[in-house]
Amino acid sequence: MNDAEYRRFADAAAQCQMTNAAFLAFAVDKAARDLTRTAAEIATERAVIDELFAARRHLGRIHGLFNQVAKALNSGADAPHLTAAANAVLQAAGRMEGAADALLAHRDSSAPA
Repeated sequence: MNDAEYRRFADAAAQCQMTNAAFLAFAVDKAARDLTRTAAEIATERAVIDELFAARRHLGRIHGLFNQVAKALNSGADAPHLTAAANAVLQAAGRMEGAADALLAHRDSSAPA
């Protein structure tokens, strides 16, 4: 547990007027009572994170391809669909950024203030 996680945990325990140990025992018991939901929540977040990392790798590859296109254009080649391809990449990058922001907002909103 890092410092921020510990502070969030300790603040949540204090807000519930419980000791850290009692709050932890309650939270663990609650998670253990519904393992399907607990596992699904963890798996879903991991899957989203995995997909975001995969998308980031793909965008890195696309960056390399656009460098090759720029080199070809500088050599006089024609790229009739370049604008459409660039717009599609910008839209994909925007969706990826939105997904990352949504994931972070979900994580922040599920943390007690």
